[in-house]
Amino acid sequence: MSSSERFDCHYCKDSLLGKKYTMKEDTQYCTKCYENLFANCCEACSLPIGCNFKDLSYKDHHWHEQCFKCAKCSRSLVEKAFAAKEDLLLCTECYAHDYSSKCNTCKKTIMPGSRKMEYKGNSWHETCFLCHRCQQPIGTKSFIPKDSGYFCVPCFEKQFAYQCCACKKAITTGGVTHQDKPWHRECFLCIGCRKQLSGQRFTSRENYPYCLECFSNLYAKKCVGCTKSISSESVFMYYLSVYFE
Repeated sequence: MSSSERFDCHYCKDSLLGKKYTMKEDTQYCTKCYENLFANCCEACSLPIGCNFKDLSYKDHHWHEQCFKCAKCSRSLVEKAFAAKEDLLLCTECYAHDYSSKCNTCKKTIMPGSRKMEYKGNSWHETCFLCHRCQQPIGTKSFIPKDSGYFCVPCFEKQFAYQCCACKKAITTGGVTHQDKPWHRECFLCIGCRKQLSGQRFTSRENYPYCLECFSNLYAKKCVGCTKSISSESVFMYYLSVYFE
């Protein structure tokens, strides 16, 4: 047989005619050479994963199909959900028993792969994390803790939030109070020029707030000499808005 008609192993040069072989990058190898050169070693038994075996891999580690088992109970993990913990592979039952958190509401295990909610060291099943008022799952929506409960924003506003005296809407973050009445900062305005008064000196007349300029123009006495408003501080009584969160 001429050299052009030969079909040999690329590495050991043994003839492959009538024998099993494996191709790698368009090059043929006998099964022995292929396993010695290229086969991955099994993480469990340390033997090569030969051509006649299925190579199962996870994060650059490899196993024979029959060696791919839970590190605790030894049940097969082939085509099953599993979890990794400190380089060990565990079935979902063993992982849940040893490592999974417990739901703060129903006290049952939160299984690996299921969605859970976490807040300040506590965990819940997604369907167990409910608004204390409407009892609907909060999910990924915003919520507000109050005492020992958790409230979706609409329920919190209905039950606890102050209502702005001007716009009648809930005040959910910092506002101002004047004469025991609450306002949004942006709603607490001079009745004359509509300028925001929060954090500013102002006065009031008949329970309406005024900036000093408007009050001076409207109500302050005028000097008979220069006709300008008499705006001495002794004329005005100033109020400071009180912020609350």
